[in-house]
Amino acid sequence: MIEIKIPTVGESILEVELISWFANDGDFVKKNQEIAEIESDKATLTLTAPENGNLKILVKEGTIIEVGSIAAKLDPSSDNTTEVQENSILDKKPKQQIKSISQQEGKMKITPLAKKKMQEKNIKIENILQGFRRISVTDVDALDQITSSVKSKKLNRNFTKEKMSQLRQKISQRLVAVKNETAMLTTFNEVDMSAVMNLRKEYQFQFMERHQIKLGFMSFFAKATTTAIKFFPIVNSMIDNKEIVSYDYVDLSIAVQTPKGLMVPVIRNVEALSLAEIEQQLATLAKKAREKKISIEEMSGGTFTITNGGVFGSMLSTPILNPPQSSILGIHNIVQRPVVINGKIEIRPIMYLALSYDHRLVDGKEAVGFLLKVKELIESPALMLFDGKDLKKLLLDL
Repeated sequence: MIEIKIPTVGESILEVELISWFANDGDFVKKNQEIAEIESDKATLTLTAPENGNLKILVKEGTIIEVGSIAAKLDPSSDNTTEVQENSILDKKPKQQIKSISQQEGKMKITPLAKKKMQEKNIKIENILQGFRRISVTDVDALDQITSSVKSKKLNRNFTKEKMSQLRQKISQRLVAVKNETAMLTTFNEVDMSAVMNLRKEYQFQFMERHQIKLGFMSFFAKATTTAIKFFPIVNSMIDNKEIVSYDYVDLSIAVQTPKGLMVPVIRNVEALSLAEIEQQLATLAKKAREKKISIEEMSGGTFTITNGGVFGSMLSTPILNPPQSSILGIHNIVQRPVVINGKIEIRPIMYLALSYDHRLVDGKEAVGFLLKVKELIESPALMLFDGKDLKKLLLDL
């Protein structure tokens, strides 16, 4: 028998929760087939079968189990590939028979006294119904009142309770800790997205043909952020006890919504990447996060975070810091708004930006200046080629 143990999922993680089994006890499973889902306070991962064989489950769903413990055993001697049947989550639970509503249709409620009298008189329901030759408005009003009364008594008051996952518990603890342990403040600005949108529209096809991936908005903001950090490096710093840690590189954390909650994969050394490389790495990490195959290392060590509430339709928000980072940029949806351009009112695609920062480390002047620099770079994307420097000053060697 082969032992299937709970793997190490992080240096500081000692136990996990076994969320669900993807196969039943005794089922035949294939090598590398996903057989279970486990969850720590940082991520959700899957267990796979090391060989073909019959599965012997030792731990129930919902159990908290220590890392290194045996969750199941596998009997490889039962390998019979001619009789393999695919397992799925749906196989675990038998299909419930759905009771046809039509079986209840056409039935009338009869009081016990009336039923007894009908039996004595040998009267059938059809005989009674045939007796109603004429329906008056009074009958209709009476029936409507009865129906309304019945409906009012059948309001849904049901509710459910379910155990909060370790991941959700950890997220809750971190959010409360950020509020209590930092001096968080948020500054706002707005950016005209015309230049970036026109650039994407003009070159999207060529970009996809060359790089095999769509050109999105996130890569522009990632590039603008790393460029702006060169002017305001304090937003890419953090507090470590009584010391300030500053970084010469940007490991960018980008928030990704998954069925299990918010996960924040990290793209390393974004300052050295092109727009295409940023898009490709983001797509790979986001896919792994949603499929619960992302590692702890791929979500650790970020120095700055971007979160996009705009994908859900958010107009404006105050993003919460991702500790121990000192800053987080929130981008939102794009809405056509009237703005004044050279003294005239024009309709432009406008996005609101929000920068939350730890005021213990980042001063208001630096936070506002950083956000203005991001705005400048998004509204004039070509400046990113020159590290955000003023082209006229470069020409004059100033």
